[in-house]
Amino acid sequence: MDPLDIARWQFAITTVYHFMFVPISIGLSAIVAGYETAWLRTGHEKWLRLTKFFGKLFLINFAIGVVTGIVQEFQFGMNWSDYSRFVGDVFGAPLAVEGLLAFFLESTFLGLWIFGWDRLPAKVHAACIWLVHVGTLFSAYFILAANSFMQHPVGYAYNPTTGRAEMDDFAAVLFNKVQLVTFPHVVLSAYMTGAAFVVAVAFWHLVRRSTPEQDVSMYRRAVRTGAAIVMAAGIGVAVSGDVQGKIMTEVQPMKMAAAEALYDTEAPADFSLFTLGSLDGTEEKFSIKVPGLLSFLATGTPDGEVAGINDLRATYQETYGQDPGATYYSPGSYTPVVPITYWTFRIMIGLGLAAAAVAAWILVATRSDRMPRGRALMWAVTALPFLPLLANSSGWIFTEMGRQPWSVFGLMTTAQAVSSGVSAGEVLTSLIVFTLLYGVLAVVEVRLLLDYIRTGAEPVEPTSSTDPDGAADKPLAFAY
Repeated sequence: MDPLDIARWQFAITTVYHFMFVPISIGLSAIVAGYETAWLRTGHEKWLRLTKFFGKLFLINFAIGVVTGIVQEFQFGMNWSDYSRFVGDVFGAPLAVEGLLAFFLESTFLGLWIFGWDRLPAKVHAACIWLVHVGTLFSAYFILAANSFMQHPVGYAYNPTTGRAEMDDFAAVLFNKVQLVTFPHVVLSAYMTGAAFVVAVAFWHLVRRSTPEQDVSMYRRAVRTGAAIVMAAGIGVAVSGDVQGKIMTEVQPMKMAAAEALYDTEAPADFSLFTLGSLDGTEEKFSIKVPGLLSFLATGTPDGEVAGINDLRATYQETYGQDPGATYYSPGSYTPVVPITYWTFRIMIGLGLAAAAVAAWILVATRSDRMPRGRALMWAVTALPFLPLLANSSGWIFTEMGRQPWSVFGLMTTAQAVSSGVSAGEVLTSLIVFTLLYGVLAVVEVRLLLDYIRTGAEPVEPTSSTDPDGAADKPLAFAY
C-alpha cells in the first residue's frame, strides 16, 4: 500500500461527504430567510409554519456539515503537511478569514435566530437568518478563493531560501479569474440543491392522504416556489458554467482536453456526446460528436483551436520536466485519468439538466391549483433532491481529478504534497475511522431528517416577534 493513494482516497471520501451538506445548507438558509420575509410582508401563517418547518431541517443539516467540515482542515496537517508548508502562507489566509469572519457570522446570528423568536423584534429576527445566509456566502467565497489558487496560482512569489510560495497580493488571490466565475457557479448550484430538497419534502406532504385539507395550499406554495428556484438557478448554473469552461480552457487546457477525451489538437473541435476509449484512457475507440461545438464552448468561436492531450503532455514535459508523480496517473506524465474526468463532466451536466426538467414538469403539473398525479411524476420528484446533489459531487470530482497530477497547478504535484512522515498504516487507520464515523453520522442525519419531515409543518401560535417593537422582557426561549 502506498501512503499517497490512501491519503488521496481519504481526502476524496471526506470531501465529497462533507460537500453533500454544504449546498443544502446554503440553499436552505436563503429559502428559510425568504419564507420568513414573506411572513413579515403578508402576515400569513403558512409562511411562518414553512419557516419553522424548513428551519429545523436546515439546522440539522448545518450541524452535520460543521462537524464534517472540521475534519477537512485536520487533513492538511495530517496527510498533506508538505503541501501545507509550501503554500500555507497563501492558502491559509483565506481559510483564516473564513473561520474568523464567515463562520463566526453564521454561528452568532444563527444562535440569535434560534433563541430569539420570543425576544427579538420581527424585522431584527428575520435579519438574523439573512445574515446567516450572508455568512454561508462569505464562507463559500473564501474557501473557493483558496481552491481557485490551486487551479490557477496568482498573487504569490516563490522564496528560494525557504522553498515556499509566499503571498504578495491578497487581492489577486481573492479576485482570481477562476474564483470570480467559480463562486456564482457553486452558489447557484447550491440554490438548486436546497430548492430541490424543499420541493421533494413539500411534494410528499402535498400528495399524502393524511395531510389536512387546510395545509394543502401551504405545501403547494412550497412546491412551486422551490421548483421556480430550481429553474431560475439552473439557468444561472448553465450560463456561469459556460463562462467557467472558457476560463478553464485558458488556464487549465489539459482539464478541458481530458473532459472531452480530445487527444489531438483540433480547429474546429467537435463536442463528444459519447466516447468509448481504451481501458487505460490513452486513445479513442468510438465517439458520437457534434461538429464545432467544443470550439464554441471552449473559445467562444465555432472554429477556435482546442489543444489535445498529446500535444499538451509534450508541452508540459518540455516546460516542467518529467512528472515525478507520473507513475500514479494513467496514461502518464501530466495527464489526469481521462475516463473519470470525461464521465464526471457529463454526469454533472446531465443531472443538472434533469433537475431543471423535473422542476419544469412540477410547475406544469401544479398550475391552477391542480393536484399532481402519475407514478412517473412521483418517482421523478423522489429523485429530484439527489439530482443536483450528485451533480455537485460529480462537478467537484471533475474539478479536482481534472487538475491531476497537480496539487497546485504548475507548482506542486500531488505526489510531492503528501506528508513524508506518515506511514500507509497510519493513513489507513484514519481512513477507516473517518469512514465509520461518517457512516454513523449519515444514519443520525437521515433519521433526524425523516422524523421531522414526517411530522411536517406544525401549527404555530403568533409569537412576540410579530411585535415590531419587540416583546416585553422574557427569558430566551428555544423555538424548537
